[in-house]
Formats: sequence, C-alpha cells, structure tokens
Amino acid sequence: MAEKKVSLPAKLINGGVAGLVGVTCVFPIDLAKTRLQNQQGARVYNGMLDCLAKTIKMEGYFGMYRGAAVNLTLVTPEKAIKLAANDVFRQKLSKDGKLPLWGEILAGCGAGTCQVVVTTPMEMLKIQLQDAGRLAAQRTVTASAPAAGPTPSLVASQAAQPGTNAPPRASATRITLELLKTRGLRGLYKGAGATLMRDVPFSMIYFPLFANLNAVGRNEDRHSNPQERAPFLQSFVAGCTAGSVAAVAVTPLDVIKTRLQTLQKGEGEDSYRGIIDCTQRILKREGPAAFLKGATCRALVIAPLFGIAQGVYFLGIGEHVLGLLG
Repeated sequence: MAEKKVSLPAKLINGGVAGLVGVTCVFPIDLAKTRLQNQQGARVYNGMLDCLAKTIKMEGYFGMYRGAAVNLTLVTPEKAIKLAANDVFRQKLSKDGKLPLWGEILAGCGAGTCQVVVTTPMEMLKIQLQDAGRLAAQRTVTASAPAAGPTPSLVASQAAQPGTNAPPRASATRITLELLKTRGLRGLYKGAGATLMRDVPFSMIYFPLFANLNAVGRNEDRHSNPQERAPFLQSFVAGCTAGSVAAVAVTPLDVIKTRLQTLQKGEGEDSYRGIIDCTQRILKREGPAAFLKGATCRALVIAPLFGIAQGVYFLGIGEHVLGLLG
C-alpha cells in the first residue's frame, strides 16, 4: 500500500486544530496541576478535586480557565510545530520506508527542541495567570497570622483588596509588556532551559511509544510510518497511553520548570537561581515526593490532550481545509 503524502501546510493545520480541541477539554486539570506544583507554604488545596472545587467556589466556573486565552492563542503554533517537526524528522531519517528505534527517538528529540521557541513564553504567561488564584487563596488562609506579604511581582501589583476573596487580576498582555520593559525578550524566555529539559525527554518517549502502539495489531512493518494508516480509535488510544506514560516520566522536570517560571511567590515560598538550585532546595525542604506533585493531574491532562491531538491529526482535517480553499 503506497503511503499517503501529506503536505506541511496540512500538517500545520491538523496540529493546530488538534491543539485547540485538546486544550479546551483539559485546561481546568492543567490549572489544578500548576497550583498543586507551586504549593509550598500554607496548604490551600488537598488534591486535584479539592483544588477545582475551591477554584469554582472562589472564582466561579470560568476561574478554571484562567490563562486559557494564552494557551488557545499559542497552542496552535506549538502543537503544529511539534507534530509537523516530528513527521519531517521521521521522513528525513527513514531509509527505504523504514525507521529504526534510534531514528524514532531522534525525531522526537528534534520535535521537542523545535517547539520550545513557542512553548516557553506560552507556559510563562499561562503559569502567572493560573497561579494568581492560589496566591489569593493563600493570603486568605494566612490572613490571621502576623506575617509579611508575598514577594512583590508583576502579578502582585493587582492583588485583591483586603477582606475579599477575589483573586488578583492580571492579563497576559500586561505581563508581556511589563516583562519586555523590565527584562527584555529574555523575560519571556525565563525557564527556557528547564522547558527544553522537560520537552525533549517527553518527545523522545512519546513519539516512539506512540508509533509502536499505533502499529499494534496490523501486519505492516511498524516502522514504515504506520500512523497514516491507523484508524481513528487506535490513534486516540495510542496517543492517550503514550501521553500518560511520557507525562508521568517527566513530571519531576515539569515541577522544576513550573517553579522557575513562577514570578510571584507566596508567603514562605522559595525563589530559585536556576535548575540546580531549584532541585536542591525542593529536595532539602520538601523531600523527593515533591517532584511528583501534580503527576496525576499531568497524566489526566496529557493523555486526552494527545489522544485528541493524534485522532484529529490523522483524520486529515488539514487536507480537507486545503481542498476547500482550492
């Protein structure tokens, strides 16, 4: 059976649509993940469900989508780059229609590296907006204790008024402009090293695992780009499984990245000088278990996100769109 050639524009459209659908479905769980990973001092949340329940109570239903606009705006190029880059690298590394395991891993590595240019500023802005409600809730919990306020930051300037439970309000545009003004372009790329350290291993695990799971049960050579022949359900299940495995595997790196990219710290929470300092401080103050904070949330986010992404991607929506455009 001849392989179907898919143009790069079609791959970009597929990846973008997949990202939009996936993020819309799982964003509240991602918000819970960020808040749980950043929780160091006063214990505000006792788990994912408790976090979501308190978020709805204090901030309303749409409070669960704080920062979603940033994600929905930037997830299209991010997912498009990731999925398309992996396909391009796979094609370049294939010989006679076959791709060995080392080629699959290398293609995943390349895809993870390429996406960081968009992922880092997207995550940077998203984290500030997602974590604002946690900091407001922490101030409420510790209001009766005589202690200094949280460290001043870009988000802190719009803190809630005393005596209210309203979270501090900040916008991605304001944070972006303030970062560019005070720190230049480097400000938006704070934590880029940690992002790269997380995304490259994730892609190296995810893409080869997905490709092989996607080939299970079929007679064709599983290294000959099987994704293009897999049915929707198989792509969906393979994406969910590979995504959850890769997500849990790199959770410690995600915790480090989240801590480094958080501009505002609550009362009694550490600030970090870099990846090594962050690792040492977490290990010393919170113990090894802290590196698995948000692991369940992360698996619950990534599994459906990549299941939906792979399902939509291989439905070929991009080809249909380009066909309609003539």
